[in-house]
Amino acid sequence: MNLVLLGPPGGGKGTQAKRLQEKYGLVQLSTGDMLRAAVASGSEVGRRAKAVMDAGQLVSDEIVIAIIDERLDQPDLAKGAIFDGFPRTVAQAEALDAMMERKGKKLDFAIEIRVPDAYIVERITGRFTCGKCGAGYHDTFQQPKIAGTCDSCGSSEFVRRPDDNVETVTKRLEAYHAQTAPLLPYYDKRGALKLVDGTMDIAEVTRALEAVVDSAG
Repeated sequence: MNLVLLGPPGGGKGTQAKRLQEKYGLVQLSTGDMLRAAVASGSEVGRRAKAVMDAGQLVSDEIVIAIIDERLDQPDLAKGAIFDGFPRTVAQAEALDAMMERKGKKLDFAIEIRVPDAYIVERITGRFTCGKCGAGYHDTFQQPKIAGTCDSCGSSEFVRRPDDNVETVTKRLEAYHAQTAPLLPYYDKRGALKLVDGTMDIAEVTRALEAVVDSAG
């Protein structure tokens, strides 16, 4: 079983990928993690990636594809993979399909966890954490039981990430939509696209994703 998981920043994609990984034995493949692992391994493609990154440049599609190609041959992927953060463009999607076909594998589903932008803005801009122990809270969804006091450690020091603001989140969402929009018809034409409502609670989203995976038989 091989999946592409699509979803906006802050849409819960990482949480759901971990749950699918635990239940089905799939391996979540994050492009960033794979790049770092390839560089650390000192492989030929890892050295090429390191040279590009050291020069402050973006790693090309060719190098990313080569790293994924290597990764797909490793034995821990026997049950399949969840692609997270890749593909981002139709060209990358076509390259992934060609690579999978060459290896005798196939991409079963591209699942979009769909969450309206307004939800994402509220979710991200409302986040804050305890400055002492790191416990997470939210202005709307999870306030401390006693106002101004961390439930976990009793600290009164709270912090917010400087990039958790409306302007930054809106820009990230615009970039996501620009990248993802062309992928949806690409996978829809192949009968691989599935949509899941990401505004449901976490457990309901998990059940909807499991229903898609289980439908493959």
